[in-house]
Amino acid sequence: MAAPLIPAKGTTAVPLITARAVSHFYGHGALRKQILHDIDLAIEPGEIVIMTGPSGSGKTTLLTLIGALRSAQQGSLQVLGHELRDAGEEQLIAVRRSIGYIFQSHNLMRSLNAQENVELGLEIQPLSPAERRERARAALESVGLGDRRHHFPDQMSGGQKQRVAIARALAPRPKLILADEPTASLDKQSGRDVVDLMNDLARRQRCSVLLVTHDNRILDIADRIVHLEDGRLQSFAAAVSTDAQRMLDALVHTTRENDIAERVQGLADEAFATFLAQVTQEFEQLLRVMQLSGSDAFESMLEQVLEAFTLRIGRMLKADRATLFVVDREHGFLWSKVADQAGLIKLAIGQGIAGRVAATGEVMNVADAYQEPLFNRRIDDESGYRTRTMLCMPVKDAAGTTFAVMQLLNKADGALFDTNDEKHFAHVAGRMGVILQAWAQMARRAVVEPPEEAA
Repeated sequence: MAAPLIPAKGTTAVPLITARAVSHFYGHGALRKQILHDIDLAIEPGEIVIMTGPSGSGKTTLLTLIGALRSAQQGSLQVLGHELRDAGEEQLIAVRRSIGYIFQSHNLMRSLNAQENVELGLEIQPLSPAERRERARAALESVGLGDRRHHFPDQMSGGQKQRVAIARALAPRPKLILADEPTASLDKQSGRDVVDLMNDLARRQRCSVLLVTHDNRILDIADRIVHLEDGRLQSFAAAVSTDAQRMLDALVHTTRENDIAERVQGLADEAFATFLAQVTQEFEQLLRVMQLSGSDAFESMLEQVLEAFTLRIGRMLKADRATLFVVDREHGFLWSKVADQAGLIKLAIGQGIAGRVAATGEVMNVADAYQEPLFNRRIDDESGYRTRTMLCMPVKDAAGTTFAVMQLLNKADGALFDTNDEKHFAHVAGRMGVILQAWAQMARRAVVEPPEEAA
């Protein structure tokens, strides 16, 4: 029995591409080598799919089969309603008319200008010369090269030549675009510009895209990522999760407890902000492609980073104590495992100072805690600690919802917390948003118990 299809994104549309048990071979006799093994894949109209994998894994071969540049040998490959197994040249040509191709090497004719190169891609379309000229002009305008229509390839940068190739691929208004390493020969910014442009135009023209790449900087445009290795196709998350888990396990094993916290304490503010930005970017990349938040290694690393963040914020704003609470609205309380004092702290939403901030999303700056009706003196009485001043601030997501609360106690030298402290915290918390939200989600999945009396 064939393996299940690697599915499209879940709509009920008829897939533009359906591959079932597709295998492909090169050579004959003793030299015959299998390149693709039982490929199952479905891509829907309007979907952008990125295919990754090491060199020699069969990515380009699969792309040429889907692109009707050769007929499929085994299995079933239906593209745009045509079965391509053992398809003849006439049928392959018919399919190619509805496909746009973009390659790493641009494949522009050096003797033709940009306008003529795009028109060349329209030759197989049933259009008049005037219609081809207008289509080419409009396509070049759409990629920002309307003023360079009469420039030749040798007069253009690599990014501009790739834009011409995109215009040539989109001018026939294809139902499907196949792109093979379109950013490989470009610098970081040019590659980003090209792929964003491709994404925007494909969305506007409502065509599907299958993009082969080694460039992990552009994975964010994909609706879905699949991975091809040794001629076998699998989901991207399945392909990388084992290696990523092994990496995290090794990282935690070699990182002493509090190493991160100790490291950041000596950093200047700007260096600390840069450190947070780097860590946030790494977590974003991990969270984008897989769900690792259930692993002990992931939780350990996340808690180390958050502890460093909490302690550093306390020192940065010259607070004697700092606690970061996670807001669990589903169960009606906020709690913290990351604090400079041991033990779990729980507060009911709406009760106490931190609970009120969680409920209202507004900062509370308390000059005299014992004069504030919401303050509960029980913890002070039990611990012998004397709370004087408090600054309690919400941490919000992009939608403006409070998902965490930072509580600071007793500013150094008896001074009061002020608006500069609030601004300073907001700046750093903004740089840390992804990690804070990841930990908040992880914490909310923990075993839920009734909250203790609010503090």
